[in-house]
Amino acid sequence: MGYRVVIAGATGNVGREMLNILAERQFPVDELAALASRRSLGTEVTFGETTLTTKDIDQFDFSGWDIALFAIGSEATKKYAPIAAAAGCVVIDNSSLYRYDPDVPLIVPECNAEAIHGYSKKNIIANPNCSTAQMVVALKPLHDRAKIKRVVVSTYQSVSGAGKDGMDELWDQTKSIYNPTSDVPPNKFQKEIAFNVIPQIDVFMEDGTTKEEWKMVVETKKIVDPSIKVTATCVRVPVFVGHSEAINIEFEEFLDEDEARDILREAPGIMVIDKREAGGYVTPKECVGDFATFISRIRQDSTIENGLNLWCVSDNLRKGAALNAVQIAETLGREVLKKG
Repeated sequence: MGYRVVIAGATGNVGREMLNILAERQFPVDELAALASRRSLGTEVTFGETTLTTKDIDQFDFSGWDIALFAIGSEATKKYAPIAAAAGCVVIDNSSLYRYDPDVPLIVPECNAEAIHGYSKKNIIANPNCSTAQMVVALKPLHDRAKIKRVVVSTYQSVSGAGKDGMDELWDQTKSIYNPTSDVPPNKFQKEIAFNVIPQIDVFMEDGTTKEEWKMVVETKKIVDPSIKVTATCVRVPVFVGHSEAINIEFEEFLDEDEARDILREAPGIMVIDKREAGGYVTPKECVGDFATFISRIRQDSTIENGLNLWCVSDNLRKGAALNAVQIAETLGREVLKKG
């Protein structure tokens, strides 16, 4: 016996990836509904060997459905998630709307699966920010061993994190560079992204950090440990898919790089590729389509007493969004609903 599952936002990058991952991981689906806004109504999407026609989310009745995976942004989620939740359908939301709500669990299953039981307060579970998700997968097993005091992270985030419009803008600007008669000014991003990097993701806050950087701080505390100090610099780079992070970690006690490497090799959701030779690491292009979070360049930081550096790469459309949402659904089914 399986589940009746809804994908809200099925025509977007993340929604389509959710459908792919549900099929790849053979999630026990008895019935699946693909929802979209009216402008995408009737668009066909695929789920394994099945072709589905999208339905109007405005007219959809969530009663009798078990799980809804939402990938429709905060504004639409604000309208539709309470409707689904009130109908008895558990919402797993990919937007930022509920991440900081104390009555909504923020889940990365490799880190805090036990928090899943808090879903019942609102019938909603939040999916973390893409840059946070891959980082905490790496931090949690190290924190369990040596307790992390402080994290300094610089991100190199692909344009797919800004959706299809971001990917189109990089593609169009790249082509225009080789065509002098064509000019594609910035629209989705603050400055030209082709052959450039932009040290701003989301809006600036009063203290000079951006909202993306603030998200990494707050979400890491909620998922892993509120005592961890985090400072982040988030940068958009001209990569289509795959987020990268340079992470510096300060521990309360010494952790040898070899032991850290062994811990990460045994940790769920992680693949360690760390050879001290040319090319002995993973780049964002190489991680696309993979479920794993890849860790490379593990080494001691000689400038502090108990420090490590590492390089972390993941497919942001997968672990940073769709995969993590499906893993939450798997955890919910296994730990709570117990139908599959």
